[in-house]
Order: sequence, then C-alpha cells, then structure tokens
Amino acid sequence: MNHTEILQSLNISETMIQSRGLFGYDEALILEIVEVDPEGREFMLAPAAAMAWRAMKDAAAQQNIPLELVSAHRSVARQVEIIRTKLDGGMAIAEILTQVAPPGYSEHHTGRAVDIASCAADALEEIFEKTPSFAWLIAHAGVFGFTLSYPRGNALGYTYEPWHWCFQP
Repeated sequence: MNHTEILQSLNISETMIQSRGLFGYDEALILEIVEVDPEGREFMLAPAAAMAWRAMKDAAAQQNIPLELVSAHRSVARQVEIIRTKLDGGMAIAEILTQVAPPGYSEHHTGRAVDIASCAADALEEIFEKTPSFAWLIAHAGVFGFTLSYPRGNALGYTYEPWHWCFQP
C-alpha cells in the first residue's frame, strides 16, 4: 500500500493533515539499539540521537534523576497498528489524531524522538510533568539537543505530551 492508500484506509484525509499543518517524516534507514526493556523489547534510535540519548541519560543519572525510555523509533506500519487499535476501540479518527500522528507524520519515524518516563506510573501520562525527571529535562535536555515537541497549546493540535522529546541535530 502506498502512503495515500494507507491514509485513506484509516479515513485520514489530506484536508485533515493540511488543516493542522503537519509535517511528513521519512523513516530512518540506519538505527541502533539503545536499550532493551525487561520484556526484551528493543528501543532503537538513529546514531546521532542514540549518542545524545545516552549522554543525556548518563548526565541525569549522575544527579539521581531517572529517565526511562518508553518509546523510540516507530515504523509507519506500527503507527498504522496503533491507530487501528484505537479505531477498533471505538474512538473517532479526529480524536485519535490529537493523540497519535498519522502514519508518515510521526517524529518517531525519524529515529530521533523518544518518549520518557521516570517510572511506570507516569509513562505516557501528563502527571510526568510533575516529576523531578521532567524538571531536569526542561532545564537540561536542550544541552543534549532534545526539545519538547508538543507543549500545551501546540500549533499542531496534539494533546500536551510532556514525555515526548525529539533530538534536533
């Protein structure tokens, strides 16, 4: 299936994408494993982002600040699965697209985006903004090239995601 067919199969129109001003992203071609979680799930990033992630995580650890990787590179196919699961659960596509980027439009495709938690309880939850980990990221992530992609009221129409950071080389 080509990109247009994928979007059509999910009932995502070009008008929806254009009205939000979303940016298309190519999938990273070169990735490396940066971490493996206890269940054996591999987290992969593009080489420069991987180096920056490791340096940032080490610097935070030296100050007893936990940075736990929840998500990293995500393929277009995986993005489709996530959206289909939400559709199957009864969510409307317009609501889904405030929480999840359309396939081809996610920073995760680039291998430069990470979702971060300080523990399982605040993984992918707004409560993460109240943690010392988030405060540390606000103060220090920029030094390592990471920026908060979706602050409150972001122009792209995504819900606030204090856990989502993207390496900007």
